[in-house]
Amino acid sequence: MNFLLSIAFVLTWSSGFIGAKLGAGSASAVTVLMWRFLPLALVLAVVALTLTRASWRGFTARDAVRQAAVGALSQSGYLLTVYYAIQLGVSSGTTALIDGTQPLVAGALAGPLLGQYVSRTQWVGLGLGVAGVAIVTAADATGGTDAPWWAYLVPFLGMFSLVAATFLDRRSPRPVAPAVAMTVHCVTSAVVFTALAVAAGAATPPAEASFWVAISWLVTLSTFGGYGLYWLILRRSGVTQVNTLMFLMAPVTALWGALMFGEPFGVQTVLGLAVGLAAVAVVHRGKDAHGGKGAAVTVPVACSPRDDPASAPPQSASRKSA
Repeated sequence: MNFLLSIAFVLTWSSGFIGAKLGAGSASAVTVLMWRFLPLALVLAVVALTLTRASWRGFTARDAVRQAAVGALSQSGYLLTVYYAIQLGVSSGTTALIDGTQPLVAGALAGPLLGQYVSRTQWVGLGLGVAGVAIVTAADATGGTDAPWWAYLVPFLGMFSLVAATFLDRRSPRPVAPAVAMTVHCVTSAVVFTALAVAAGAATPPAEASFWVAISWLVTLSTFGGYGLYWLILRRSGVTQVNTLMFLMAPVTALWGALMFGEPFGVQTVLGLAVGLAAVAVVHRGKDAHGGKGAAVTVPVACSPRDDPASAPPQSASRKSA
């Protein structure tokens, strides 16, 4: 996995938790999400009709349905639960901790669902990652907040939604160009969030400048940066590798929150960050020790299926034993 891409992914994905906190101060979750995706969907639709028309060749109705489902799970379902949890009073660090359990779930399911080998060394790395995010947010989770107890269950729904989207995409019989997938996902989310905002009477954006700063932050850093890099790295390196980077989100978010909002940042956070970095190193060492076979799926991302007749379905291309 490209080191610089990994750093960019961790930073831009973590920016989503910060952006959610920025937006929560001026509007409801559905309002923020509606105005995050509605203009973006319009821009991407225009780009699809002009600059990226060639990427849509061979894109069938079945592909559209599958990608719409992936978008509904990975954007609509995931983001709504994250934003709603933070709006209820769950801290960004605790939300990131719950989100950080995703790699363990994805790693456990990679074998039976995708036929991907996960080595013992990689499982050790996954365990270290869980320990790292737990250390970072232990004090926050037990410190007491105004959030009701059930609010801490909401981010788990989002975590499972993103895991489901990941495996649904990996089981696709053929790859879809990233520009096409991004467009379908964002249009789907724009429709979902606009419908929810209108139904809730929350479609009108507030006049505060801070609201539009949050929207610009989320579109630029979180959507194009974090979300786009998620799928790019996933297709280049596989489920286990990209999800292992999720272990770094909690400590990075905690550090960012300390710098931007004055949130506490102590020894636990530093220790958790170190353990998270160790988890990433161990997982990649486990992959290298098995010749790159550890839970890696190779899917071309630079071309569409029509351009690459040699491309094979991900599940058949990844069935490798130890």
